[in-house]
Amino acid sequence: MKLPDLDIDPTLGAAIRHRAATTPDTDFLVSEDDRWSYGQIEAASARVARRMLAKGIGKGTRVGLYFTYGPEWVICWLAASRIGALVIPLSTIYAPLELGRVLKLSDISVLIAPATLLSRSVSDAFETALPGLAAADGPDLRLAEAPFLRQIWMTDAADRPWAEHFDLTAEPAATDPDAALLAAVEEEVVSSDPAVVVFTSGSSALPKGVVHTHGSIIYQSSMLPGLMQARSGDLPAKIICGMPFFWVGGILTLAGSMLGPIPLMIMERFDPVTAMTLIEREKATVLMGWPTLQQKIVNHPDFDRFDLSSAPSITSGIDTAMTNIPVPGVPVHRGMSETLGSFACVETKVIDPDTGDTVAWGEDGELCVRGPGVMDAYYKKPRSEAFDADGWFHSGDKVFQLEGDPRSFYRGRYTEMIKTSGANVAPREVEAAIEEFEDVVHCLVFGVPDEDQGEAVLAVVAQKSGARPDKADMTRRARLTLSGYKVPKHWVFVSEETIPWLGSGKADKLRLRAMLPELTGRSAA
Repeated sequence: MKLPDLDIDPTLGAAIRHRAATTPDTDFLVSEDDRWSYGQIEAASARVARRMLAKGIGKGTRVGLYFTYGPEWVICWLAASRIGALVIPLSTIYAPLELGRVLKLSDISVLIAPATLLSRSVSDAFETALPGLAAADGPDLRLAEAPFLRQIWMTDAADRPWAEHFDLTAEPAATDPDAALLAAVEEEVVSSDPAVVVFTSGSSALPKGVVHTHGSIIYQSSMLPGLMQARSGDLPAKIICGMPFFWVGGILTLAGSMLGPIPLMIMERFDPVTAMTLIEREKATVLMGWPTLQQKIVNHPDFDRFDLSSAPSITSGIDTAMTNIPVPGVPVHRGMSETLGSFACVETKVIDPDTGDTVAWGEDGELCVRGPGVMDAYYKKPRSEAFDADGWFHSGDKVFQLEGDPRSFYRGRYTEMIKTSGANVAPREVEAAIEEFEDVVHCLVFGVPDEDQGEAVLAVVAQKSGARPDKADMTRRARLTLSGYKVPKHWVFVSEETIPWLGSGKADKLRLRAMLPELTGRSAA
């Protein structure tokens, strides 16, 4: 596979240094109240990197970041990346038990966070996640529930004896490593070094850590500047960032911004009014985020108050994954954590999951990927658990491809497959068909035990306000678009608020599956 021509070595440190050297005064991050140029972020990350070196952080050190998407996250991420540390982004929406689990799984040595986050006490959250932390009487930690955690740095004034204050604006001390030593350290950081571990969203029982190298991040984000400019027309590309930085989409967006340059409009948490204010003021052109965020803008009651003419790709309400598709309701594959949400530097094939043979164009099969844009491995797992002998990662995604079209079209997951009367039913296929109904907002499909069929198809449906639940009518309409065995045998109507959601913007089907006994009197298979 031919790699993209880059002006830099494919490392995150090289990317921010190059951007600061070529366009130092160009906006990198823009919030409602402030803005930071590439030069400012580079200088700040260099100062923090030198102070990290002074505290013993270096290549391979596990550094956890617990911030919303703002400049603090970016400065710490780049500082740690520049000296070869392995960054572990932590979701700010983790429940305490989830946070504690990931802190242990990730082997974080140094955890960096603010004292408060979204008006919540971070110290309280950490003490709930790590029950032994409250008893610690100093900053040198020894906790059985997070055995590698040694220090917690608070970027605001530390309010617990176990926390150390780490001011991100402070200058390095005279005795700290100087700029020359930092440069020497950065020379030893290479594209194959692990850069980040992103834990999966939690739709499985135990999260998996996806390890990406400096090279895979840079290569996968190399397509973003051209794609964003194509969607921006004659205006310079400017991105409304709806992707949290602790997910792969946020990392992809940040790296692509540095390769651009493309300014990012950011907010502490996504808010449609703030987003529209930034679009109008800054002439933002595109949104990086799940389609649900786009709909929050378009459907907001204040939508018509703002001049959003710079962003027709947002105001159209059109989901790009659903445009120019050969089968209605079957979207373009949006990417996966294992490819950093992009297929830029990835080789793909579609196979029969039973035989391993490549299927014909247009036939359904399992998507396999390999190449420099694919993850290095799952964290703390042998590479052989994720890749076959020829280097292919078997995704478990059911897709089809067409000759001459580089895209993959997403049918669903093989692991969710429903076996009814001997036939396979992909839940996503049924969901997509029913979500085409004008009165349906969301549809989630499960297999439930059935005495006659082995499994039967059950659909949980959230309708638009005012719509009348009618099982017979739903069945009639479903039969117009689905084979008989795919039509749900059972229908459950719920309010939109009943459906639980993950921070990634996806429905939390694991939680909804657990709710089925309460909703229906039956359990999912």
